[in-house]
Amino acid sequence: MEGFIATGLIGISLGSQYTLLALGFTLIFGILGVVNFAHGGFYVMGGYVAYYCSAVLGLPYVVALLIALAATFVLGWLFEVLILERVIDDHQATLMVTMGFYLVLATGILVIFGAESPEFSFPISGVWRVGDVYFPYANMVVLGACLAAIVFVFWLVYRTNVGRSLRAMAEDRTVASALGMPTKILFPFAFALATGLAGLTGALVTPILALAPHVGDPVLAFSFLTVILGGLGSVTGATIAAFIVGLIEAYAAVYLGGSKGALTLFVLVLVILVIRPQGLMGKEVRRA
Repeated sequence: MEGFIATGLIGISLGSQYTLLALGFTLIFGILGVVNFAHGGFYVMGGYVAYYCSAVLGLPYVVALLIALAATFVLGWLFEVLILERVIDDHQATLMVTMGFYLVLATGILVIFGAESPEFSFPISGVWRVGDVYFPYANMVVLGACLAAIVFVFWLVYRTNVGRSLRAMAEDRTVASALGMPTKILFPFAFALATGLAGLTGALVTPILALAPHVGDPVLAFSFLTVILGGLGSVTGATIAAFIVGLIEAYAAVYLGGSKGALTLFVLVLVILVIRPQGLMGKEVRRA
């Protein structure tokens, strides 16, 4: 029973990480209509920025987190304004541009830092224990930071004028522009917020898992899977789906093993999508 509870805590921690990634992914798709294949690249960049600031420059880890968040936010803003905005209405072009930018980021990191994983460890060690239930302090800190960021995103989207404007643009971009909403500012802000969340997740998670130039590949796959499961464009759906994916991955990995666990995850997601093709919280599209 204790192992079951401990696995559930790990699953919730994984779910909070996937939520941050999925929220950014679904914000970009819902507001800009863009499938951002560079999302994993910003995750990797956040990890390397945090590593450089913490391990090389000797800055406190909290400061390194904030710098990683700021760096990926600014880069995301510049990428949207200078490159993505020029092809925003061409879906095929946006796919190619974002995928190309991911390759540029991964290759640049490979050239600068090399192919081997750097020694980047979480600054807090040890295990929290209650009875026979164990939970690493590092995972506890990551869970708390991710939950705080998730609460901030929900507050921003559902309780502020900026969030109302973003949701209005997600519903109908043309009408929102006609009503005078500053799309030239809100579009890059939405994209930068999403990339900042990816960078923050990378800075939090890579010291625990692994840091390498191409660790963004599985991140992109899980982000896309989570967003599809939750319903494209649904912030609430992405959050629910992320915790479901995290719990399924944790329990399947512990009780079924690595490859069988991954297979179980994809099969269960496939079954859910067969029953509800629009995702958990997605809107059903009716064809004439």
